[in-house]
Amino acid sequence: MVEKPQAHKNIPVLPWMRKPVDIIDFKETPLHLLPSLDSRLNKALKNVHISSLFPVQVAVWQETIGPGAFERDLCVNSPTGSGKTLAYTLPIVQMLANHSVKCLRALVVLPTRDLAVQVKKVFDDIAPAVGLAVGLAVGQSSLVDEISALIQTPKLEAGCCYDPEDYGNKSRSAVDILVATPGRLMDHINTTKGFTLEHLRYLVVDETDRLLGEAYQSWLPTVLKCACSSDEMLAPCAEAFPPSFCGSFKTIRRFGVERGFKDKAYPRLVKMLFSATLTRNPSKLSLLDLHHPVFLTTGESRYAFPEKLEFFKVICESSDKALYLLALLEKLRGEKCIVFTSCKKMTHRLCSLLKSFGNLQMRIKGYSSCQHQAVRSKTLNAFRKGEVEVLVSSDNLSRGTDVEAVSNVIIYDVPRYVKAYLHRAGRTARAFQIGRCFTLLLRDEMKKFNSLQRKAEISSTVFPLPAESIQSLQAGYTSAFDKLKESVESEESRKRRINFKTARSHKAKAVKPTNV
Repeated sequence: MVEKPQAHKNIPVLPWMRKPVDIIDFKETPLHLLPSLDSRLNKALKNVHISSLFPVQVAVWQETIGPGAFERDLCVNSPTGSGKTLAYTLPIVQMLANHSVKCLRALVVLPTRDLAVQVKKVFDDIAPAVGLAVGLAVGQSSLVDEISALIQTPKLEAGCCYDPEDYGNKSRSAVDILVATPGRLMDHINTTKGFTLEHLRYLVVDETDRLLGEAYQSWLPTVLKCACSSDEMLAPCAEAFPPSFCGSFKTIRRFGVERGFKDKAYPRLVKMLFSATLTRNPSKLSLLDLHHPVFLTTGESRYAFPEKLEFFKVICESSDKALYLLALLEKLRGEKCIVFTSCKKMTHRLCSLLKSFGNLQMRIKGYSSCQHQAVRSKTLNAFRKGEVEVLVSSDNLSRGTDVEAVSNVIIYDVPRYVKAYLHRAGRTARAFQIGRCFTLLLRDEMKKFNSLQRKAEISSTVFPLPAESIQSLQAGYTSAFDKLKESVESEESRKRRINFKTARSHKAKAVKPTNV
């Protein structure tokens, strides 16, 4: 049965989502007060300057290591920058800490390479302290190198004959935890000898709403099919590992608990969903076959923005929105800013325009999916170090990417959906720091923006830019715009010449006479 709450009449909500655990009820907690925390993990956290856990981290800890002890699947909706990554990495590492035999028991799936690298680093900070190995499987990297890092093959004795198929079957996982993107994960499932999910205990779907989108859906049924159910886990385990290890996978009968747990095998595959905009679509959530899920969210609003985020709007009196952007950047000089555009083409052109403006005393770089991964990584590192003050980006940077000390987010093009706005705004005010989100608006965009704000349940203050500051930039802006126009025309002319030559070449090949 699906019911509709009064606050969002057009949004179907599953019954278990009606009474969530409110993360607001939890307080930041020092490590020494965290129940059952492994002393080795306590030390590892302090080594990376973490002395306490944020509310979402405490809430998830209580539902996993605490009374909940992973008897339920978790669905967590928490603002960007609230600490969701450590919220799942810490309990998973704690639960796997006492397993001595290495096999792949935890899988974290993320939509992009950059996010996967970021999450692996969090695991790397704490997992080695308890003897766990973490692997990474992402696109745009060597598949051969990944296989050698993820799979341990038996050593061959000199002069011995062996069956290649049997040799592949004896390969074992070299990692306990794998952080992966969907495409590369599927590559390993389909082609890598020795790669198996049959011992998987924990599946984390980070940025859930994006990973359940149509472009990513095919990975999920494959993973769930490959991940052995707890009833099936005994057979492969008994063959591969000693009896002492297999004992940890025995079936436990539980009685006297709520309906649905009786006679259930244990352990099972635990699923954990995390997002700042967690989907409430029943058909999408049903794909995960969740087990008595518990829903953790922040407050009553469907869209959870960072607590200390301030919202401003800049009204552009003319159609030259870029001129107002220049004036705003001058006002924010010395502060780290991310400027979000609607697409990679706009990112490239706006970045070129800003660079052409001679009087802007700040270093500006572009960041989009049309760039090679090495270029993006170099640009992001420079931005993190403060070598670049302004980063002009498409939505490629809007989800999950954590950059310290971003003071301002500037939304150049108003997005169509609240989720996109939330993820862009969430690049600032992270970890409960103060941040500002500016939205540049033409007069005819005001109605659309006001509607978006009502859905998000937020409001913006008008940020005034003095008319004199706009006028003082006019001459330089006109010159920069003319340079950009020439550059765009030259680039389009070059593309037309290339396309013409390519078409002529294909035509010549098609009519090439054959020898008789």
